[in-house]
Amino acid sequence: MRTELECFPCFLRQTVIALKQQTDDPGTRLDVIRSVLPLIEAADTERPPAYTTTFIHRLIREKLRDDPFRRIKREYNGIALALYPSLKERVRDSADPLLTAARLAIAGNVIDFGVFTTVDIGGSVGRALEPSIAVDDYPLFREAVGAADEILYLLDNSGEIVFDRVLIEQLLSMGKKVKAIVKGSPVLNDVTIDDAVQTGLTDICEVKDNGGDGIGTIDEFVSPEFREEFDRAELIISKGQGNFETLFGTRKRTFFLFQAKCDVVARELGVPFGSMLLKSS
Repeated sequence: MRTELECFPCFLRQTVIALKQQTDDPGTRLDVIRSVLPLIEAADTERPPAYTTTFIHRLIREKLRDDPFRRIKREYNGIALALYPSLKERVRDSADPLLTAARLAIAGNVIDFGVFTTVDIGGSVGRALEPSIAVDDYPLFREAVGAADEILYLLDNSGEIVFDRVLIEQLLSMGKKVKAIVKGSPVLNDVTIDDAVQTGLTDICEVKDNGGDGIGTIDEFVSPEFREEFDRAELIISKGQGNFETLFGTRKRTFFLFQAKCDVVARELGVPFGSMLLKSS
């Protein structure tokens, strides 16, 4: 995807969201916003929005000398863990457990504090389990999962990781080997190894980091080791809008599970804002 006109005010809005997580000091907030403006001005419109946003959030963490999303990440991991038994029950009682687990994973993608300031998890679960979603390549997904022995699962946000755990457990129950990928260091409310430990994911499957702090999966920001894993992966499940922005159209054998949380992505896909998607590459 390319960076569009609507992305520019969004860059600034994301900065404000991050600052509100960390500091009430007007001087600090103004200093960070002024520091970010040259990055926004220099945004490469030929690159995905996630490319510029990566540099913006690096600068925010540098200026604040901390991860502004640390507290809210732990909070929403806890909120999602409290929902875990009911999510498992929904899958267990479903006529098609893989479908239900995949839809729940998409529902969890609403937990995104790079975009939203509040989230409605219950409403998202309800919409995900409706008879139809905007883009539903589930028949292809089911076929690809059935044919694969190993799956590389690109995680996205804290809190959401619990919903991903439900899908990963379903894949494991089908005899699949799953390797889950987290970020190498903090960025936004994306998951790192700490989130995988807190939510119990490290107890059920192999978890590795991608060596970087890029939003989505940007080749130049990941480690050579991850790049090798990615290139040889038999099947990839890619969570979140950032991964869609940076990976769509780059390779086969990838399924994107996410919600269209901005007008640019929704327009690119020809779907309404907020649509849920299980989309094959």
